[in-house]
Amino acid sequence: MARTKEEFYGQSLVEEKRKKEMISNLIAYIILSIGAFTMIIPFLWTIATSLKDPADVYDGRFIPQRFAYIYIDKSGSFVSGSTYREGYKEVRAWWANFVKAWISVPFDKYYRNSLIVATVTTLGQLITCTLAAYAFARLRWFGRDAIFLLYLGTLMIPFTVTMIPVYILFKYLGLVNTLTAVILIALFSAFGTFLLRQFFVSIPYDLEEAAFIDGANRLQILWHVIIPLSKGALATLGTFTFLFQWNDFLWPLVVLNSEEVKTIPIGLTAFQSAYGAQWELVMAASLIALIPVVIIYIFNQRFFTESIMLTGFGGR
Repeated sequence: MARTKEEFYGQSLVEEKRKKEMISNLIAYIILSIGAFTMIIPFLWTIATSLKDPADVYDGRFIPQRFAYIYIDKSGSFVSGSTYREGYKEVRAWWANFVKAWISVPFDKYYRNSLIVATVTTLGQLITCTLAAYAFARLRWFGRDAIFLLYLGTLMIPFTVTMIPVYILFKYLGLVNTLTAVILIALFSAFGTFLLRQFFVSIPYDLEEAAFIDGANRLQILWHVIIPLSKGALATLGTFTFLFQWNDFLWPLVVLNSEEVKTIPIGLTAFQSAYGAQWELVMAASLIALIPVVIIYIFNQRFFTESIMLTGFGGR
């Protein structure tokens, strides 16, 4: 059956549109691939350098020609020094620089302190931000929107403006040089409240009304209705909070002094000051500090991307 002129031109337009979409998608994929390649090359170079023998760090080769070495004493313990001594056994392995970096400074203490700070603050923000976001999104009370705007206004205040007054307050409270000082200041977040509030307002009110009819109170609705539907947003907030607290440098540098309470970023700075010329150890130490961050992101990646797609920026 012959096609009419309108059908012919209509199909031609569809095919032309499809070709343009394919070309635009191809260009987008090429640009994104170049960007991804640019981002991943420094990371791969860090891994390669962390595996190299100290003498090969500046050889300009990407693939290590030989692994680093480490000494083991007569008792079977690793020795952090690089000078050979009688009775020591030299072992070459891919993990040699990681072991040397780990035993050169008290990384176990840095890890413990950072895990405590990041875990407690993440759980604290999930609780406080969830309650605040539910109050701003689902409850109706006088001055709600005005107070929410004022709350968001605190995001415009740089931390350097409030850092000294907060430090003086914590000094009077006797909290300087304690992990409590690092944790307390991060238990509340205007950004986290904003993120969850924007997600909560997108949940249909019909679900809440149905729960009210069944006799549920506000806390039961929050726990059994709102939170199960907000796993993506909660995972996103938890990921952001953990990453920020794990990498936080300025406030721990100001408030923490002793070696017993230093966190990973402060410990890495001290490590680089002591071993800055030994780049294979610096790279190994950086990768050791990166492990929890990578695990958390991989675990929450699915929830993270879903939340970015579903979270809106409007509200009632």
